[in-house]
Amino acid sequence: MFGMIAALVSGALMSIQGVFNTQVTEKTGSWITNTFVQLTGFLVCLCIWFIKERNMTSFSNLMTVEPKYLLTGGILGAFITFTVIMGMSSLGPAKAVMLIVAAQLIVAYLIEVFGWFGVEKVGFDWMKLLGTLLFLAGIVVFKIRG
Repeated sequence: MFGMIAALVSGALMSIQGVFNTQVTEKTGSWITNTFVQLTGFLVCLCIWFIKERNMTSFSNLMTVEPKYLLTGGILGAFITFTVIMGMSSLGPAKAVMLIVAAQLIVAYLIEVFGWFGVEKVGFDWMKLLGTLLFLAGIVVFKIRG
């Protein structure tokens, strides 16, 4: 149950953040906004780590992560923030988020089916494909009506 709540909160926060970042970009530019977002996120994470986890883990543990490409999440985060801002500014929040979620769903399912990046491989499921196609059909309907 916690996972479902966390996922719902994550989706809501991503939509709100995208709207905020898009409006800040109008005043500052996309890369200044992105820098500020990543910097403030870094500071919040550092504070929370200091309060909750500093006695349990260390930054030196990062050196033990294998494969090393797993450490590129911050780089991906910078481009995620940039592309969300660009998508929302040109499509509007609702259309942009629907396409973002569609891309997330498709790529996440491909990662599971093919076992990419060390994820446990799952078998192909026609019902999941049908669900994805219905989701994409909903986007088409939303775009036609909107």
